[in-house]
Amino acid sequence: MHVSSPPDADASDEELMRRALELARRGEGRVEPNPMVGAVIASASGGHVIAEGWHSAFGGPHAEVAALSAAGAAARGGTLAVTLEPCCHHGKTPPCTAAIIAAGIARVIIATSDPFPAVNGGGIDALRRAGIEVRTGVCEQAARRLTAPFRTVVEQKRPWLIAKWAMSLDGHVATASGESRWISSESSRAIVHELRGRMDGILCGIGTVLADDPLLTARPAGPRQALRIVLDSAARLPIESRLVHTAREVPVLVATGPAAPTDRLRALASAGCDVWQAAAADPRDRLHELLAELGSRRLTNVLVEGGPTVLGSLADSHAIDEVWAFIAPTIIGGAASPSPITGTGIATLASAASIEIEHTEHPGGDLFIRGVVRRG
Repeated sequence: MHVSSPPDADASDEELMRRALELARRGEGRVEPNPMVGAVIASASGGHVIAEGWHSAFGGPHAEVAALSAAGAAARGGTLAVTLEPCCHHGKTPPCTAAIIAAGIARVIIATSDPFPAVNGGGIDALRRAGIEVRTGVCEQAARRLTAPFRTVVEQKRPWLIAKWAMSLDGHVATASGESRWISSESSRAIVHELRGRMDGILCGIGTVLADDPLLTARPAGPRQALRIVLDSAARLPIESRLVHTAREVPVLVATGPAAPTDRLRALASAGCDVWQAAAADPRDRLHELLAELGSRRLTNVLVEGGPTVLGSLADSHAIDEVWAFIAPTIIGGAASPSPITGTGIATLASAASIEIEHTEHPGGDLFIRGVVRRG
């Protein structure tokens, strides 16, 4: 997809790249497991923007090709700014490097390299061998953040995990009796549904399912339909639950342990669930097995809507990448009222993971904080 929007003044490399990053986000929820990528072409004479493009759908044209198509012959001798190193291999589409070279582009600005093994510097080398001037590292930090989920799948072989919770001002996710609906506002819940609509997976524990009988779907539907994943070591997921009742319409993966009863596994599979059985006896090892399994299925973004135990296990394993926290202006109190995260925790504040806050707002009177987990 592309548009052309020539500005009144010449654009610097940084300005071109910032625009390309804006364009890249238009593919969010539509291009995964591919990365979001944007591209801008500036003319050879004057440096005016003559074409723009972004990767708009998995399997569709890459950003560079979309921009080159919009520019046509005007691309010759021009500058291409692209948020990720152009591919140099045949995948679902031909290599972008070949299209760039054939279009006569004289200069390419690249924000960051592509960690995918078939590229990983090869695209930059191919352009330079063709006599094209290449500048790298322009707005690199922003581009690496944009492609962090893609990088996590490629480099760590697991999905990018977004932990979400709603809690009271004094840090409780439910009352001592277990009541939790609804701590957050309707506006906050609408934000969560929008997030669900662009996830590859939504993960929760069997405790949450037994307590709330959730559907774990986006309402209204978004661009993606997430795989609903239940951590259920003993295969206790009720056949009469809403998850199982809808498993043939919206997929459900039940992640069980090695000791799960065979009759329960068969019953869930017969009801339409995808039953996956871990080999490890230790719960933490099973969690790592599951994340590797999800990575092998090329799930890129997974939303964790589990309770304190699930979030605690992930926090102890340093597997949480991003946090979406909704803080309601209410006080619950009570020593028995659960907090968002349990687990082993940390011994000293110096070893605590920090959150780099990227966004805050006040939906329906709540405080919504979104940020990336930084370690070390």
